[in-house]
Amino acid sequence: MAATQEKTTPNCCIKIVNTDSSTNADVAIINHKPPNWKVSGSDPSQDPIRERESAATATLIRPLESLPHPPTTNTTTSTKGIPMMLKAQTSHPLDPLTAAEISVAVSTVRAAGATPEVRDSMRFVEAGLVEPDKHVVALADAYFFPPFQPSLLPRTKGGPIIPTKLPPRRARLVVYNKRSNETSIWIVELSEVHAATRGGHHRGKVISSKVVPNVQPPMDAEEYAECEAVVKDFPPFREAMKKRGIEDMDLVMVDPWCAGYHSDADAPSRRLAKPLIFCRTESDCPMENGYARPVEGIHVLVDMQNMVVIEFEDRKLVPLPPADPLRNYTAGETRGGVDRSDVKPLQIVQPEGPSFRVSGHFVEWQKWNFRIGFTPREGLIIYSVAYVDGSRGRRPVAHRLSFVEMVVPYGDPNDPHYRKNAFDAGEDGLGKNAHSLKKGCDCLGYIKYFDAHFTNFTGGVETIENCVCLHEEDHGLLWKHQDWRTGLAEVRRSRRLSVSFICTVANYEYAFFWHFYQARHPLSTDGKIEAEVKLTGILSLGALQPGEVRKYGTTIAPGLYAPVHQHFFVARMDMAVDCKPGETFNQVVEMNVKVEEPGKNNVHNNAFYAEEELLRSELQAMRDCNPLTARHWIIRNTRTVNRTGQLTGYKLVPGSNCLPLAGSEAKFLRRAAFLKHNLWVTPYAKDEMFPGGEFPNQNPRVGEGLATWVKQNRSVEETDIVLWYVFGVTHIPRLEDWPVMPVERIGFMLMPHGFFNCSPSVDVPPNQSDLDVKDNVVAAKPIQNGLLSKL
Repeated sequence: MAATQEKTTPNCCIKIVNTDSSTNADVAIINHKPPNWKVSGSDPSQDPIRERESAATATLIRPLESLPHPPTTNTTTSTKGIPMMLKAQTSHPLDPLTAAEISVAVSTVRAAGATPEVRDSMRFVEAGLVEPDKHVVALADAYFFPPFQPSLLPRTKGGPIIPTKLPPRRARLVVYNKRSNETSIWIVELSEVHAATRGGHHRGKVISSKVVPNVQPPMDAEEYAECEAVVKDFPPFREAMKKRGIEDMDLVMVDPWCAGYHSDADAPSRRLAKPLIFCRTESDCPMENGYARPVEGIHVLVDMQNMVVIEFEDRKLVPLPPADPLRNYTAGETRGGVDRSDVKPLQIVQPEGPSFRVSGHFVEWQKWNFRIGFTPREGLIIYSVAYVDGSRGRRPVAHRLSFVEMVVPYGDPNDPHYRKNAFDAGEDGLGKNAHSLKKGCDCLGYIKYFDAHFTNFTGGVETIENCVCLHEEDHGLLWKHQDWRTGLAEVRRSRRLSVSFICTVANYEYAFFWHFYQARHPLSTDGKIEAEVKLTGILSLGALQPGEVRKYGTTIAPGLYAPVHQHFFVARMDMAVDCKPGETFNQVVEMNVKVEEPGKNNVHNNAFYAEEELLRSELQAMRDCNPLTARHWIIRNTRTVNRTGQLTGYKLVPGSNCLPLAGSEAKFLRRAAFLKHNLWVTPYAKDEMFPGGEFPNQNPRVGEGLATWVKQNRSVEETDIVLWYVFGVTHIPRLEDWPVMPVERIGFMLMPHGFFNCSPSVDVPPNQSDLDVKDNVVAAKPIQNGLLSKL
């Protein structure tokens, strides 16, 4: 992911206490011990409130009794102890890998292959950033990158002593060996000089590599294209299509789907795909909807390692559905229709530019600040979310927010629909399937775009231009009150900042948003964060025999039906409510509304109250939504209070939600046990990133990932909290979802709960139009008639 970033040199001095003078060889494969980035000195201050913070960061920064004074003359004196200016840094530790860094990482891994055969058989599934430890991020934000925030680190006697540079960035690559069918993980150390001055030569350093047994990595678009060609060239398949009246293979669409895991035949010892077949209708439409004619009755199994069809059976001759005249969705006559003519232009203009500021991947807007990241698997990531709260300064809310997995199980027990249970992040990659928003965007107004860079399957670097969209939106009423006695009113409009990307996985589109609110929403106050997913695209359909009706779906056209299904998303939220780096002062409380029992405390039978329960362990924190009790969860800081003495916090407010509509023995739940509950809470662990494990493709291991981690039943009381929120929608298709589905929205809120002392939106100024109206009014007059009517 790329964005313009200015090189900066902080206006502070440091003393060199540890440098690494070694130089990198062209290629080195070693069991590398990371350089020592610790700074020696005396013990930190023993402030009881900051004791954990000091202990956690003591390995990075420790104070001296006093900083050395600079020499008073320019004579030839020893340079030992002379303060040095920090070297300008070009890449923040959390910035996504650049195209040059990816190229260096791939070249380094390829050159490390033991033989030419090994190097030729390497296929590069993912290349992403190795995210550094949180204390390294704190160091970078405090002294290396604007806005410089020394307050992120504990105050120490004599001031901090820090390294002259940050640790080298590292890349993590998932590599599939097409010859041996092995998956390996490589860690490569990078350096800015390698990418900048070596002209693409492999100058990285292999830190580690390991083969991961019994797994299959995600599929790649190049594999999908090759699989389609192989199937269309397979003579028995051509014969089967000929029986259905199709001889032109250019009309045929082969959508390879991962095999999932239903039996030992799907074990990861083979790399398998079970394609779904569709057929376009001959027409002049530039985007002929091939999903309108599913081909059923043909079973195909493809060995993706060797790219050969290993199983084929024409099981049942199901006639192709007739061409539906309503199947296409392009404009006007190209779809055989006429567009409405009464839609007038709607333009969003910001003559003075946007209210946000961007420096590289760092964003500031209306007291919010955060960093934007991007990975091939998750897509958009929001790092280091904080709110600048007046005299209280920068107040952290979360360290990392992202969507880490999604699962789409279908509810039709018939073949092939029973095996449609896609893990779109773990099997395909949300980021790798993202769009270039140059080709169509839902953003209006002044837009800031960010590019994204990926490795393709053969190791080349590809760029998705305008991949992430950042823009402001008017969001209606912020707050209003009118004095009914005087007729005077105050009103403010709401505004929000949206960060988003859109991806296509086969037939469906998913748009992922993080909204940051400036002001009041009908359901909440200022300072909230909203996670939203918009679902659109084309239904995955099935064909019907003449006169056939299936109860597991909706008939939307003659011979055509859409099976019922569900969409589940998992948001992983590494929270840090009012916690500076190194502090672990968060806990989670569940809130339920209770109706007071009739009696002396409820003589009018109208009483109810909110009851809280502290979630102390992982097993206790496996929770489900309950709208009957208005259930929600609060992430609190146990050491920070507001003006009423209550602990500060943010609450997770569910939106509409559901649980899997499947039996406990459903095959897809072997790999997706995390869907059994809406909320999971774990203590932070660096390797616990994906709820179904890193490799869900053809995964034979039951409950790998989140459902296994929580069996440790670790304490989640006053620790570094990670929330896993599972939210979903049950899709009963309707005719109005055809031929392309109008957006369906689903999501949740993170809202301040005692985090502020009052509504922080009272300082939002009126709109200029409101001021103009007030300037034209000489004096407000009491509305006598209104008062009389009220009386």
